[in-house]
Amino acid sequence: MTEQIVILDFGSQYTQVIARRIRECNVYSVILCHDTPAVEIAALAPSGIILSGGPSSVYAKNAPLSDKNIFALGVPVLGICYGVQLFAQFLGGKVEKGQKREYGKGVLTVKDASCALFGNLPEKLQVWNSHGDKLTKLPRDFKSVAVTENSEYAAIENRARKFFGLQFHPEVVHTTRGREIIANFVHGVCGCGKNWTMRNYVERAVEEIRTQVGTEKVILGLSGGVDSSVAAALLHKAIGDQLTCIFVNNGLLRGREAEVVQEVFGRNFKIKLQYEDASKLFLKRLKGVTEPERKRKIIGKTFIEVFQNAAQHAGKTKFLAQGTLYPDVIESVPIDGNPAALIKSHHNVGGLPKKMKFALVEPLKCLFKDEVRQLGLELGLPKEIVLRQPFPGPGLAVRILGEVTPERCAILRNADAIVVEEMKSNGLYYKIWQSFAVLLPVRSVGVMGDERTYDYTIAIRAVESQDGMTADWVKLPYALLEKLASRIINEVKGVNRCVFDITSKPPGTIEWE
Repeated sequence: MTEQIVILDFGSQYTQVIARRIRECNVYSVILCHDTPAVEIAALAPSGIILSGGPSSVYAKNAPLSDKNIFALGVPVLGICYGVQLFAQFLGGKVEKGQKREYGKGVLTVKDASCALFGNLPEKLQVWNSHGDKLTKLPRDFKSVAVTENSEYAAIENRARKFFGLQFHPEVVHTTRGREIIANFVHGVCGCGKNWTMRNYVERAVEEIRTQVGTEKVILGLSGGVDSSVAAALLHKAIGDQLTCIFVNNGLLRGREAEVVQEVFGRNFKIKLQYEDASKLFLKRLKGVTEPERKRKIIGKTFIEVFQNAAQHAGKTKFLAQGTLYPDVIESVPIDGNPAALIKSHHNVGGLPKKMKFALVEPLKCLFKDEVRQLGLELGLPKEIVLRQPFPGPGLAVRILGEVTPERCAILRNADAIVVEEMKSNGLYYKIWQSFAVLLPVRSVGVMGDERTYDYTIAIRAVESQDGMTADWVKLPYALLEKLASRIINEVKGVNRCVFDITSKPPGTIEWE
């Protein structure tokens, strides 16, 4: 049986990040509901169990609880944040509301370097906290092995039973050595090898798709972006001609996007592809609209309408496939349904009309963008598709602040093409997360030749990120910035000024809308 770590989910927005860190250890993991019976977990023969964080307080009336019999399974357990508070309370400890909440960066001081979690790590570590409750009494036979300014029990262990608890989040990138802490648990404590690969993921995903779909037909909205492209390739590998891809030209695409998609998927990969040119309809409905969320909703609604009409030509179909990734899911769940607040709406996450009686197939929803790229390469997709930078579902409308018009689309499309070309020629395009142009609703006076102009401003955006959930701006060379501004102003009619965005996420977002 494959070595695996079971993760019990208590509602944390970071649960899938824990799973991702385990995949980075080349170990398989499975996420289960927090109240999964211990007998079901035992049947999986896990090498270890991780209890995730969560937004609740363990002493709350409706707090999510696990089956306490999991602590009698004889396998190592790691509790993170809510998870450590939960098992501490189960095993006789005490949790109370802290006098001072800990949110954000903190410094962890390791008091016992012999603890397996901190092997080969320094005495002091930067960690990321997100909790208001704290342990005030340890369970019997536990001891504190690390502290923070606000917690004397920031890391605890029962070495004999291989039970460990962390009050901070080792899975997030802000805990600088967190991956090593998780690796120490997975390999050092649980004894897992390094046998799981992306090829294993493909095999399992293909099996799961075939089990879910059976002999039924599936349709997929193919945009040409990384996510939908990889989803299409994976589904095609699993079910072949049972899949029909529908490509909708919404008039908000990058240059030559429609031609490239038809060439790669229709002619090269022999995937059944329907092309729908609805550009005039989208632009007509966006006329006069300036509010970002309203633009997104119009695009989403129109996409569904066009897609629904196109789907009728594909014949009787039971399943709708989507290239939804984990950050999409997190950013699209209302706060009352999940601790992750609603940040933006996605036309590919929820929102389907009831008359569209499709069951969903989302083969990428547990993955992050860089993992999807690895998957795409494993499936044999060309580098130009797999390694291309993320592009928003609503297209250029997200990067046109203010009204979307054919003229503004042309301006931004031309400016964006220059950004892509220069980033590639400077060897930076495939090295950073994203680089693109934004058209601002700002016109200013300029001088070109002997004439005064009154034209638009283009903002250049370049960011580095690991998973799209946080990002930092890239310090592009001055010579490159100068070249970008010079080319855009000289070659793109309607632009006379360029600016460079140096905002990180948070507080900003990667896209401007």
